[in-house]
Amino acid sequence: MKFLNAVLPGLVLVFSVTTVFAQSDVQKSIDSVESLVRDLDTDIQQLRALTDQLGNADIMDREALAFRRDERSFKLLADADALARAVSQLPADDPRRKIIEGKLAADLDNTTVRIFERIDTLDQYIAKNSVEIDSLDGGARVSAEAYLQVLDSLRFQYYSALINHFESRDILGLSMDDPKKRLVGILYLHGEALVGQIEFSAASLEDMQGKLQYDAGNADILQAVTNLTADQSESIDNLSLVVDLLDRLQIDTADYTAVLLQHQGGISVNLFQSGVIDQLLTDWYSRAKTSAADNAPDLILNLLIFLFVIFVFRYLSGLTRRVVRASCERSSLNLSVLLKDILVSASGGTVMILGFLMALSQIGISLGPMLAGLGVAGFIVGFALQDTLGNFAAGAMILIYRPYDVDDFVEVTGASGLVKKMNLVSTTITTFDNQTLVIPNSKIWGDVIKNVTAQKLRRVDLEFGIGYNDDIEKTERVLADILDSHDMILKSPEPLIKVHTLGESSVNFIVRPWTKTEDYWNVYWDLTREVKLRFDREGISIPFPQRDIHHYREQPG
Repeated sequence: MKFLNAVLPGLVLVFSVTTVFAQSDVQKSIDSVESLVRDLDTDIQQLRALTDQLGNADIMDREALAFRRDERSFKLLADADALARAVSQLPADDPRRKIIEGKLAADLDNTTVRIFERIDTLDQYIAKNSVEIDSLDGGARVSAEAYLQVLDSLRFQYYSALINHFESRDILGLSMDDPKKRLVGILYLHGEALVGQIEFSAASLEDMQGKLQYDAGNADILQAVTNLTADQSESIDNLSLVVDLLDRLQIDTADYTAVLLQHQGGISVNLFQSGVIDQLLTDWYSRAKTSAADNAPDLILNLLIFLFVIFVFRYLSGLTRRVVRASCERSSLNLSVLLKDILVSASGGTVMILGFLMALSQIGISLGPMLAGLGVAGFIVGFALQDTLGNFAAGAMILIYRPYDVDDFVEVTGASGLVKKMNLVSTTITTFDNQTLVIPNSKIWGDVIKNVTAQKLRRVDLEFGIGYNDDIEKTERVLADILDSHDMILKSPEPLIKVHTLGESSVNFIVRPWTKTEDYWNVYWDLTREVKLRFDREGISIPFPQRDIHHYREQPG
């Protein structure tokens, strides 16, 4: 695991560009080339110094120096690419451009060879350490795995550096067909290996998760699942890097992109690349066809079991609803309509939910993750619907304390009418002019509730006035006779007839008979009509406000 032989003497690029450019304000591209040449000279000197130190360094320092040398190499390669781009900005007929292009072409050829050599060296180290890592454990294994990831990262950086050199060659109009084919072959081989690792990890994970259903507490299986998940995640990340590199080389990556989408999950812009959807559909159809051929009898049997269980529990749900409703109707507890509806609905729904869960368990679907997901979803929905939950709470309080019921006449939140429908969220009221009002329960419970029809008996409060010249005792006898002759007025409690106030133009009587709640308005209207008719027949006046106006003639003075 040491960089004992990691010296890369051929990677030092000798860019001996010594042409002195005449400085001119109008030749900014020439100034840029000069600056890049100076940067390259500095990079070369530093890289040479590091290479010399690496050969004479202690074993403990060689890895650090080798890693630092790779960083210097990447900087030198980046400056060389920048120089190629700067040279391409010089006039085509400039003799200095031809000199530098010739030098760069030779140096880039040499650089390409050295990069491939470095990649081969890294491949050897990675292969060697991958074998040795299996014999390690504990901290040594963790350290070795980290070291292996560093080597793998360096290898991908060299892949990217090669592609940058290809782009630099293209800028200079130079061909790199053979090195490009070689790199494409390496990346394809790398990609195929990664796809194999991803598919293997996915299959192993599926097998392990199946075992966990029967032995959920097995520490060895849990550790294996953790390791396989980490390996699969690392392989997916590396395959994503391979896809990016192949895309830069303008190579079709639909197959690899389809694998990434299958195992990463979610929606990605890569889905809309040419050929990706076709590949996904082809893979899905192939797997579905194979699975159907292998498992068709079991699938049909599981489907029949599922449907049978759902059918049985649907019947039981309906039966439960009827039994609960009948029990509520026969109960002596005087339950409200709302409570009856809730009990009936909750009982049937509970039976149906149990049946659905049992049907899922019968076909081999694990209920634990599903219930956990439902719990999380319930928390999120509850947080988002706080106002609705407030209505639920108010509905529950109305259910418990029963301030009103269906068909009661109520006055709530400034509205009045008959209660036509109630649930845990809202109350529906129909006004006397046939308008429908749906009022949230939280507004009702937080305000004064007036239930006009809650009592079986109601008192009808009436007031009549007679003139000051009329006979009070006669009026009392007439009013008593009117009340006695009305069959909807109750004898007990006894009606009340009293002189109430002496008004500005009338003597006012209060008349307060009792009647059944449902007869209230009939009594009210009947008495008002009959009093007017009897007063007219008996010669009792019903005064109205009058005002005397006195006119005085002023004497001329």
